[in-house]
Amino acid sequence: MNYLKFNKEQLINLSYSLTHELLRTNRSGSFASTSLIGCNTRKYHGLLITPQSLIDNEMHVLVSSIDPTIIQQDTEFHLGIHQYPNGVFAPKGHKYARKMVIDSIPKTTYRVGGVIFTQERLFISNADRILTRYTIVDCHSPVKLRLQPFLAFRQRHHLSKANNFVDKSYKKSKNGVQFKMYQGYTPVHFQFSKKVEYVHAPDWYYNIEYSEEKRRGYDYLEDLYVPGYFEMTLKKGESIILSAGTEEINPTGLKRMFATEAKRRIHRQNFKNNLINAAEQFVQKRNKKTQIVAGYPWFGVWGRDTFIALPGLSLSIDKPELAKQVLDSISKNLKDGLFPNIGENDSAAFNSIDAPLWYFWSIQQYVAKTNDYRLAWKQYGKKMLSILNSYKNGIDYNIKMQENALISGGVPGKALTWMDAIAEGKAVTPRIGMPVEINALWYNALRFFIELAQKAKARTPLEEWQAIANKIPQSFTETFWDERKGYLADFVCNGKANWDIRPNMIFAASLAYSPIKDSIKAAVVKTVKKELLTTRGLRTLSPKNPQYKGIYEGDQNTRDRAYHQGTVWPWLFGHFAEAYLKIRGEKGIAKIEWYLEQFEETLIEHGIGSISEIFDGNPPHTPRGSISQAWSVSEVLRVIDLIESIKNKK
Repeated sequence: MNYLKFNKEQLINLSYSLTHELLRTNRSGSFASTSLIGCNTRKYHGLLITPQSLIDNEMHVLVSSIDPTIIQQDTEFHLGIHQYPNGVFAPKGHKYARKMVIDSIPKTTYRVGGVIFTQERLFISNADRILTRYTIVDCHSPVKLRLQPFLAFRQRHHLSKANNFVDKSYKKSKNGVQFKMYQGYTPVHFQFSKKVEYVHAPDWYYNIEYSEEKRRGYDYLEDLYVPGYFEMTLKKGESIILSAGTEEINPTGLKRMFATEAKRRIHRQNFKNNLINAAEQFVQKRNKKTQIVAGYPWFGVWGRDTFIALPGLSLSIDKPELAKQVLDSISKNLKDGLFPNIGENDSAAFNSIDAPLWYFWSIQQYVAKTNDYRLAWKQYGKKMLSILNSYKNGIDYNIKMQENALISGGVPGKALTWMDAIAEGKAVTPRIGMPVEINALWYNALRFFIELAQKAKARTPLEEWQAIANKIPQSFTETFWDERKGYLADFVCNGKANWDIRPNMIFAASLAYSPIKDSIKAAVVKTVKKELLTTRGLRTLSPKNPQYKGIYEGDQNTRDRAYHQGTVWPWLFGHFAEAYLKIRGEKGIAKIEWYLEQFEETLIEHGIGSISEIFDGNPPHTPRGSISQAWSVSEVLRVIDLIESIKNKK
């Protein structure tokens, strides 16, 4: 039985196939993404998207697509598809599609008269190289196959236009050729598992339209360069492998390379296996660093996202060594008590008040799985101590511990918490002062630091930190709790509490060390369940609030205003589930499992086999944002692991 499969009716229905997207990545930072039928609908779609260290170290679309054409008896059948203005599609290769099956790798089957043709793609794990296997499954006579590459050679956030600066020359590679459109780029080598004919016929294809960019209010027309085409003749049952990579290889081993890589892939025969497969796609090992990509296709490596996503992406699938590799890599980025939220080196932005506190939580999860207190203290103890001292004494953005031992921070025009959307230069949810989750994380960090130091038998004095931690529960409750309202304030600024019902209070009930008593935890869980819980995660604002926005749609400013004003975030479900199970115990497992079953539907809604970044607050909770988000996948995996752990203890 094939878990993920799509039939002819779905593939040829463009309203369906263009809104469902595929993603493939490797472990060295490259990825490929397109719609289900292979028609690119975003500027972020492409067949080979890879970092370019000699230009800006950003991701660049080198190869946009490769269009196949079947030629029989001098008749050409074009299997590619591109969209142009005014709803024009050319060619219309989707009409030949018969089915797609996605198991360890995606396989699309086409039928042209008596010819049955399949296409399969995968990345080489540790190289910037994608392999495509083309197979003539059935035919009445030998078939000529033509492959036409569409090249972009541009940064993924931008679009290319026809110009006179492109290098239209090519160089020969073994069983193929190489192209480099502009200086500074790595060339792309197109090499085949057998000798083929290359016909050089440079040309531009103008005004290719990306409908998703148009819908989102961005530039959406691109010109792509087509240098020529490859031709070969294949017999019934014969396959040929095409390698598109940034380095030349010996093509004689391509068939073996494809088979070896295919065997390494995880079979996607159930919900959990799909999530494990998706989890691996966020891991990037490059330049001696192991990092977590926050989401595809447009996110990079983000500090906050890394710490939140790491436990689910590694520990929940029995990969503690991966967790340590990521922690070791990102620990080096700590500066003056803060981690970069986005960017690296000179481009880093140290503007996240919660990322350092999530660092403690991530290490806490690592220790809970490995029980290796001594190693954790040795590797991260000094970093943790420096963070605590920085928060206590004060750092950038007015981040500082107050007399009541709680943390306050923020400056006008900035959004330092995870609710960090900016619209027209202004923070949508600035939350200046004392945010509830920051102080829940602060208390958890203090208690875990003390626990770690004690169990590692460290010589670090703990009296001061114990005194601060002891003071927090009373301060926290007095500051955030209202018995009459029955829930926690979202933040407090200059003594004034904000009582918008948001999900940030859930962390006070989910974290291992909580500053509130069980009765308050139960009240928090009850409010969040009633006002914010959906089948796709937690809303960011109660629908009863006049500022609530239930649809995440429109141009960037419109979308940014809705980003944390009602939009549903799947990653928050992890902490709701954890808090709910702490209150309900084993009796709560059935309810959480029911919600997990609802998440299974998302695998074929947007990014195939993964979970999207966000969903509309209003039913039917349409998926939005990135097609595959690290903390969305990780927190669902963490809930699955949490339930399995509870059951195993019975």
